[in-house]
Amino acid sequence: MTGGKRADGDAIRTCILSRAESPRDGLIRLALSPDGEVLPDVRAKAPGRGAWIGVDRAELNASGKKLHGALSRAFKTSALRIPDDLGDRIAAQLERALLDRLGLEAKAGYVVIGGERIEKAGRSGKLHLLLHASDAGSDGSRKLDQALRVGTDREGSGDTGFTLPLPRTILSLALGRENVVHVGLTDPKAAARVSEALSRWLHFIGPDPDPKPCEMASQGASGAGGDVTNDEQTGI
Repeated sequence: MTGGKRADGDAIRTCILSRAESPRDGLIRLALSPDGEVLPDVRAKAPGRGAWIGVDRAELNASGKKLHGALSRAFKTSALRIPDDLGDRIAAQLERALLDRLGLEAKAGYVVIGGERIEKAGRSGKLHLLLHASDAGSDGSRKLDQALRVGTDREGSGDTGFTLPLPRTILSLALGRENVVHVGLTDPKAAARVSEALSRWLHFIGPDPDPKPCEMASQGASGAGGDVTNDEQTGI
C-alpha cells in the first residue's frame, strides 16, 4: 500500500487488489481486529494499520487467495482470518453510512419529506437531490420528478430523481418517521454529502453501473406502479 496526496491535498491510497490509486474517500478501508479478523472500516476510523480496496463486491468475492496475499502484505502478517461474508459486511456498513448521513442531514433541517412539501420545494427551485423508495408508486415519483424539472427550468429533459434500492420501511426507520416514500434535499452541500455516500454504496454492491446520483440525476422511476396514495401526496 502506498500513500501520498493530490495537489488539492486529498490523501491518495492504492487498492491492494487492482493497484489503482484513488483519493481515500473513493476506496474502502479494511482493518485488523485484535484477534486477527479482517473487518470493514468504511468510516476509516479504526486504529492501527489499514488496507484499502477499490473493487466492487463481486470482484472482492472472486479474489480468493489473491486477497489473502494482498492483506498479508498490507498488514505485515499472515496470521489473519478473512470472513466468508466480508463483502456483505462492507455493503451493510456502506448502506448504514448512507442512512446515517440522511439522518444527520434531516436533523440539520436539510431534508424535506411528504409529497406536497417536496413538490413545493421542487417547483420553487429549492430541491437539490430527490430520492424515491424502491416501492414508491410510479405516479407519485413522476409527479415529483416533474416538479424538480420545473424548478430547474429543465422541462422536457427527462431528468428525474433517483430510485433507491431500499423500501420505504428502511427510509422511515432511518429518518424516524412513518411512511417515508420520497426524500428531498434542500441544501446543495447536504445533497453532495448524501450523493457521495450513495455513490460509494452503489459502486460497491454492483453490478448495475454507478448512476451518478447527484443533482438532477437522470434515471427513470423504477418503483411499483399504481395511483398516488394520500400518504404519497400529503403524508410523511
